[in-house]
Amino acid sequence: MYSIEGRVRYSEIDKTGKLSLPAVLDYFQDCSTFHSEDIGVGITYLEKLHCAWLMSAWQIVVTRYPRMGERIKIVTFPYEFKNFLGLRNFYMEDEAGQQIACANSIWTYMDMEAGRPVRLPQEMRNAYVLSDRLPMEYAPRKIPILKEGVRQEPLVIKRHHLDTNHHVNNGQYLRIAMDYIGADAVVKQMRAEYKKSAVLGDIMIPSLIQEKDIVTIILSQDNGDIYAVIELTMA
Repeated sequence: MYSIEGRVRYSEIDKTGKLSLPAVLDYFQDCSTFHSEDIGVGITYLEKLHCAWLMSAWQIVVTRYPRMGERIKIVTFPYEFKNFLGLRNFYMEDEAGQQIACANSIWTYMDMEAGRPVRLPQEMRNAYVLSDRLPMEYAPRKIPILKEGVRQEPLVIKRHHLDTNHHVNNGQYLRIAMDYIGADAVVKQMRAEYKKSAVLGDIMIPSLIQEKDIVTIILSQDNGDIYAVIELTMA
């Protein structure tokens, strides 16, 4: 297992003074990035291989959002490798050691030059130590779209949406989706399925499906090809 510690910053909170959901995702993502860096298979290592880990799916469950100034601990570990897939858990604890959020994630190991998934090299498999998967209620990777969503105004992908892979970072899709729920909504579970990488200048068409306490935001191209599907379940 790998862990980092932090303190909730003002720049990470929402209007309620609590850590925002995108910031929870950022802490998890940063923790896994630091993990890879510290065991020698981080960004520089991957760039030499012309490869990268791309997020395929997230499931984040939040029991409690910590307030500004609270000290937190973030823990991560991979629990399984399948051909070109890596499966990784996360959890967040408060200062009392209580788990306040947990997550499951599925990553695809990509050859960025060929634009296709490839099998993990043995060197990378050897670098990680697998742990037993976290006890949580696991949702399916795929998010079903059972009806047509209500189309929203298009948006253009800007430089601030991109990461080192020159694609829209997976956390940015969540930030975009959060703009389409009520200002007072509290999300207890987020699921995301990533289908196609958006790049600088792309025009993204959001559409919404609202059913009881679940809002599904579909982010797609004008031709209907989907970039990502974000499902937000309200508390």
